[in-house]
Amino acid sequence: MPFLDLSAFLIPQPMKKKPINTSSNITMLSMKYLVLLVAMGFVFSCNQQQGKLEKDTILRGEATVYTDESLLPIVSDQELVFETTYDAKLQIVPLSEKEVIQKLSQQKSGIAILSRKLNKEELNFFKAHKIVPRTTPFALDGLALIRNNSEKDSTVVLTDLIAFLQGKNKAFKGVVFDNPNSASVRYMMEKASIQELPKEGVYSMKNSQEVIQYVAEHEGMIGVVGSNWLFEPSAQLAPYVEKVHELAVEDTNGKLSYPTQESIGTNQYPLARVLYIINCQGYEGLGIGFASFIAGDKGQRIVLKSGIAPVREPGRKIVTRNKI
Repeated sequence: MPFLDLSAFLIPQPMKKKPINTSSNITMLSMKYLVLLVAMGFVFSCNQQQGKLEKDTILRGEATVYTDESLLPIVSDQELVFETTYDAKLQIVPLSEKEVIQKLSQQKSGIAILSRKLNKEELNFFKAHKIVPRTTPFALDGLALIRNNSEKDSTVVLTDLIAFLQGKNKAFKGVVFDNPNSASVRYMMEKASIQELPKEGVYSMKNSQEVIQYVAEHEGMIGVVGSNWLFEPSAQLAPYVEKVHELAVEDTNGKLSYPTQESIGTNQYPLARVLYIINCQGYEGLGIGFASFIAGDKGQRIVLKSGIAPVREPGRKIVTRNKI
């Protein structure tokens, strides 16, 4: 039997039309839009707040620190204690001095550890991007001159070394630097008042560790490294450090001094230099926290223990007892 469609026999019932309240509909529509806007604003606010939480704060979060490779040992010591003290993670990236400046310029932000302040051109660059770099001195170290233990010489006259770098004498077999773009090269070129190093007798490696290894294995060479590399060498580097010795440097007044903590701290050592942390983050992040830490009492104690000189003497607590 075929399917019977009964819809044709249904009598449609008239629909009762309600009067349309125009003002009520408009009000309801406005309320819907208002609720929607409030909800969107709440979500946007939550996203903003989440973004703020993800950004590093003074003592919390993650940040990258670009450091002059010749200063790596003291920076690593500071990083270790800072991370165990606070809920923070620092990624230390060792580079040559020129590469550190390039990184800051490319990113227009960042944290750096250098053995010099930013120059006028570099400061103007950041000011043009509405960032005022904060520079904090935290230590003094020196460029150590090292030789193979087989060499009997224990001193070097600074004027002779400068004349050699100027190409005026052949007093040394060779001088070895860590990197052609390093702070060590820049510092000695400033001392010698030259724009470029001589083509003969001057060599460069990749980093300070390679300089120490090279001098330990080759006689007659003078290596130039940051003194902080020699005080507490790593287990891998220690066997090479034992095969070299530091040279006493004779200044223009005829005084001899080794790169000791005392001679560096009193500026008696003629190749001493100040170390700085430079914060170009532009906001209140880990740059401020790390700078405050290493320039504070705990950070200065770490500098003191490392063998180089702090910029200020950390305080000492004296406990007295009536009975022993």
